[in-house]
Amino acid sequence: MHARRAILVILLSLSLISIPVWGGPAAALGTVIAADRAHVGEAKAEAGTTVYGGDSLSTEPQGSVQLRAGKARLLLLSSSSAVSDNGGAPAAKLLSGAAAFSTANAEAFTLFADAAAIRAQSDAPTIGQVSYLGPKELLVHATRGSLLITVDNDTQMVAEGASYRVLLDVPEEMAQGPAGAGSGNEGWPGSKHEPRKAARSRFIYIAGGLTAVVTYLAVSEALESAQRP
Repeated sequence: MHARRAILVILLSLSLISIPVWGGPAAALGTVIAADRAHVGEAKAEAGTTVYGGDSLSTEPQGSVQLRAGKARLLLLSSSSAVSDNGGAPAAKLLSGAAAFSTANAEAFTLFADAAAIRAQSDAPTIGQVSYLGPKELLVHATRGSLLITVDNDTQMVAEGASYRVLLDVPEEMAQGPAGAGSGNEGWPGSKHEPRKAARSRFIYIAGGLTAVVTYLAVSEALESAQRP
């Protein structure tokens, strides 16, 4: 009888070892490498601060905070806010204002903004910026390399140097692309299928985006310098 109880205790102990600790700390997204008038949660952001999944980031007027997340960089600009993703893959959600990111490959980082997901199109070095123009409208600019913007089942490629306005909330009948435009890319994020042809009413190309480029020059220099060894 005693031997049987001992065996049961050993088996129970072994089973508990394999049980995940759901209440454990969230995984770290990255580390703050530069900050000025910025916050992680309620605390002041400083170089070396670790940012965990679910942490909020915010900047005051004229402030900024730059985060290293693996093979990516995130730069939150003045009067902006975001929250880091706790889903495992490097990602953050822009809640207000503007942010820029740089990546070394297509899987390095995804920036969400409301219903939109923005990421690098390829494994080439990429720099992009996303700004809120209104509660349901974004401006997306590809400073270096090409970007992919996905909203629901529509995906738009943004070539290097180009800018697009993105309408996040349009009537369903206006958001439908032409017949046969679908490519089977229903599983964003992470799908390897070719982008679906986007509805013109949702993605609006800004011709000759020189105004946008001027805004992003400082951003580009900051993120590119951060990627140099």
